[in-house]
Amino acid sequence: YMKIDKKHIQQRLRLSEVEVAKDESNPFFERDHNKCVLCGICVRTCQEIAKVSAIDFAGRGGNTKIATFGDKPIADSRCVSCGECVIRCPVGALTFRNLRRPAKEVKTICPYCSVGCGILLGVRDDTVINVRGDIENPVSRGYVCVKGRFGLGFVHSPERLTSPLIRKNKSNPLTPPFTKGGLGGFAEVSWEEALDLVASRLNKYKGEEFALIASTKCTNEDNYIAQKFARVVMSSNNIDTSARLCHTSSISALLETEVGTAFKSLDEIGRSACILIVGANVTSSHPIVGLKIKKAVENGAKLIVISPKEIDICRFALVWLKPYPGTDLALIMGMGKVIFDEGLYDNASIEKQCDNFEDFKDSLDGFPSGRVERITGVSRNKVEEAARIFATSKPAAIFWSTGVTQFSQGRSNVLAILNLSLLTGNAERSYPLWGQNNALGAWYVGCMPDFYPGFQPVKESGIRKKFEAAWGVDLNPEPGLTFTEILSALIEEKIKALYIIGSDPVLNAPAQLVREALKKAEFIVLQDIFLNKTAEFAHVILPAVSFAEKDGTFTNTEGRIQKIRKAVEPVGNSRPDWQIICDLAKRLGSGGFDFASPEDIAFEISSIIPELPDRKDSFRLTPLQYKPPAEVSDIDYPLILITERDLYSGGLLSKKVEGLNILRTKDFVYINPKDAADFEIKDGEAVKVISRWGEISGVARLTSSTPSGLVMMNLLEEKINQLVNPSIDPTAKTPELKICAVRVTAQI
Repeated sequence: YMKIDKKHIQQRLRLSEVEVAKDESNPFFERDHNKCVLCGICVRTCQEIAKVSAIDFAGRGGNTKIATFGDKPIADSRCVSCGECVIRCPVGALTFRNLRRPAKEVKTICPYCSVGCGILLGVRDDTVINVRGDIENPVSRGYVCVKGRFGLGFVHSPERLTSPLIRKNKSNPLTPPFTKGGLGGFAEVSWEEALDLVASRLNKYKGEEFALIASTKCTNEDNYIAQKFARVVMSSNNIDTSARLCHTSSISALLETEVGTAFKSLDEIGRSACILIVGANVTSSHPIVGLKIKKAVENGAKLIVISPKEIDICRFALVWLKPYPGTDLALIMGMGKVIFDEGLYDNASIEKQCDNFEDFKDSLDGFPSGRVERITGVSRNKVEEAARIFATSKPAAIFWSTGVTQFSQGRSNVLAILNLSLLTGNAERSYPLWGQNNALGAWYVGCMPDFYPGFQPVKESGIRKKFEAAWGVDLNPEPGLTFTEILSALIEEKIKALYIIGSDPVLNAPAQLVREALKKAEFIVLQDIFLNKTAEFAHVILPAVSFAEKDGTFTNTEGRIQKIRKAVEPVGNSRPDWQIICDLAKRLGSGGFDFASPEDIAFEISSIIPELPDRKDSFRLTPLQYKPPAEVSDIDYPLILITERDLYSGGLLSKKVEGLNILRTKDFVYINPKDAADFEIKDGEAVKVISRWGEISGVARLTSSTPSGLVMMNLLEEKINQLVNPSIDPTAKTPELKICAVRVTAQI
């Protein structure tokens, strides 16, 4: 027998005496390899719970450690910074930065996307110090993404507005100098002085000369009061939200087909046999929905993805269809024709529930597989395969977002999606993924120019009389102007006063159009928690409170109404949005605004409008024709630019969080190596992206995941909106913000 060297064995079993450097690349947490016992909990969490697989065991023997692919710093890996591994590490090898123990926790709802995840705000010394997922929340079941867990630092940002501000200018006290920079030109005043000034000015602009832009980030109660103020106090139906710029085509199509916006539980994702995703990068825009879809695929669901470029969820897809940008309608209608021709449609459901089937059937003749292939670039075999899978795998769910709605034919794109769901008997599983957290809620409580609360049409006299009786006034009988129409009316000097709540038109809308419009306004009030780009044009700025400083409700993408709760006191002299507007209404001599709390407002809402309506007994199939997008490439602009929302981007709020700014993708212009060679562009080179409407700069990143002929940028609104075509959908009035014909040149 070989002599056992006990000393050698003991030496091999000892921990390494060499200190391994900490990985401190992530702004929210760090990894200390020296404390790691290689239990593998973080690896299994990342693979089995988060479904990201960013880390694994690496090395051999005594050199084994947990590492990312290629042993890169964790911030440079595919890690999505969700923090699920950190909360499960049993030995402190993974720890949150600046960890403090809260004195109390307050249940509320995440203010970022429309999924409506439940969170617990940890509070100490009247400060939100951490966030946990609420396992009792029926939507998220305890899961949160990076923005929900780490993105709420904006609540205590030193840049918060704390007092009312009035523009001061020696030549004209109410004329903006239209210059950039801080609080230059503004003076802090009391609430009394600010509201008295606003009331005296607005008193001159009642009726068609007034418009109000409400907020998809504010509560249902805030928005109800905002639209009531516009209609009751200012006698104007010119009220809309920034959601007009992304998803009103979905609302228009849902109401037209009578599929409606009734409650649709996200739990149905896990019970789906097939899932179709169209125009939605779900893992970046709605991460918890993306997680639910990944789990469904693991449980046997068949996933079909329609996307012109490779996105993360494509890794899980059974079929990935890559159409030319803007050709989704032809592709989806082509799938419908295959389903009809092969007799795979749900005839019983159609006979029982669907109107207009004969006209719809005739319209399918315009979408034979050969024509669809030529229009979309997707082979007919792929189209037929996807159609058969979707039609024969029941139940099937469809998800869509701005990748199909932000087009000049966005409403038709959504109608095509709803046609496909109706044809296969899956109407109850049609999920629009709204962009902002309370987009659906803002619409439902009446922040639309043509609908009172509850999606009740302004133009119907019987409905108008009902609201006149409830509110005690005579209401304007004419539907108002949409967001984009308001901008045009400002340019034409038909609208002279604009009240903006929790929105930033300069950032969100086509830059040339909105700047020209705001310069023409005689009076602008901005009500927000931060100075934004639009503040440059404002005459009066009123400080509102954040979601963590007030009570109320949000309505998520399912149609679920969820409570938010006050966790900390408002900063400075800021006030809740509903309270500011009620005080202003009283100054303007209007009754009906004597509310003491959001609960009082909620009671009035429930007294005049029903719950989100149940689905109708019958739906309507819609015949469609294909039209190309307004933006097409040519010899001068040979590439098509498309945009994707970055995981770490959530509008202005996320930009006030330092850690998210560190992780956010910078001004990269993703281009296929073949295109880069044609235009003599090198990886990492500074480039210009030039459209028919403007130009911006960026840094080239060569990647084969971007198909030849396309250029991709993450959605940096302040830059992208300088390039886009102001063409709008004729019905939904949504501008074509998703694609743009461009050329890319090296900067000289």
